[in-house]
Amino acid sequence: MKNKKQANSQNQKHIDQESTISGTPRDVRRSIRKKEDKLVRKITISVLLIILIVGGVLIFNIYNYIVSSLEPLNAKSEQKVEVVIPNGSSNKAIGEILEKEKIIKSGMVFNYYTKFNNLTGFQAGTYQFSASMDLDAISEALKNGDVTEKTAQAKLTIPEGYDIDQIGDVIAEKTAFTKNDFLSMISDTDFFNTLLASYPSLLQSASEATDVRYRLEGYLFPATYNYYDDMTLKELVTAMVAKTDSVMSKYYTQIKQKNMSVHEVLTLASLVEKEGVTDDDRKNIAQVFFNRIAADMPLQSDISILYSLGEHKEDVTISDTQVDSPYNLYTNTGYGPGPFDNPSEQSIQAVLDPTANNYYYFVADTSTGKVYFAATYDEHLVNKEKYVDNQ
Repeated sequence: MKNKKQANSQNQKHIDQESTISGTPRDVRRSIRKKEDKLVRKITISVLLIILIVGGVLIFNIYNYIVSSLEPLNAKSEQKVEVVIPNGSSNKAIGEILEKEKIIKSGMVFNYYTKFNNLTGFQAGTYQFSASMDLDAISEALKNGDVTEKTAQAKLTIPEGYDIDQIGDVIAEKTAFTKNDFLSMISDTDFFNTLLASYPSLLQSASEATDVRYRLEGYLFPATYNYYDDMTLKELVTAMVAKTDSVMSKYYTQIKQKNMSVHEVLTLASLVEKEGVTDDDRKNIAQVFFNRIAADMPLQSDISILYSLGEHKEDVTISDTQVDSPYNLYTNTGYGPGPFDNPSEQSIQAVLDPTANNYYYFVADTSTGKVYFAATYDEHLVNKEKYVDNQ
């Protein structure tokens, strides 16, 4: 009996020893996990503190930068600086000019300041600004047109639908610059790249176009521009491009939504400008062009032939439509290399908001200018015979 108890006691002792031995690793692992969790928490807290500190410093610096940009660049300055704001300059472009002339600290802050305060209608002209002026005073002067008294030597009126060749004639007639001076500048790659840097939203797609005759065709907005005797040709052309950017800026989002480029919009608008007279006709013509592009049909616009020929005449012959040119939209499908003239805002709007229709053809009555549309070629031939051939 004693031996049995001793055996049981020894067995129990053996079990307890095994339990103690097998339990030791669990305790160690539990302890290690606790230490690891504690370390992770410390690291996480440290990282979060660093992020908060860095973020706080960044926000503080941004806040200080904005506040300092809203204040005068130099409150003690008494120097007046002559600043020229070209026709059609956007608020962003004006801010860049003011920053470049060291009137304000940040053109970007100026742009957002005007947007936040809904400040629009800034006027072009030559101003006398000082670094002691704050953004409110500068904006008020720009809005009221408090320009330096300066008489324009001439006013250049660029009609809607004029191409670069015709604009060159106007410049040669009204300014001290020759047509060759103008055409040479229009073809200058360095000058274009300078404009591209200032107006990327406007000119990016133009910079990517191929086989273009003039990369700025379509980008010289038809309007009236002041010409001063001390004005350079670059300033004059830049004013035209700035005006185009000012007009197009409100359409950039819409253009992206239509999956089009600015270059494509201005190209179709340049055709619509010459093909239609009324807004209704232009909107229908724009849709005809879209219908043809979707069907992979050539646009067959006579405007493209005249541009290919480099001529301005009333009638286009069958042989004319065979001219070898990338601008020939009788023999080439798609949009062509680029705009054929400089279109009005109404034509641009027609392209962005065309009237839905199923037409593929149109012809204008040569005596009245009224446009007749057709869904089929047979209908088109009837209209052509009635309103063109028999006139």
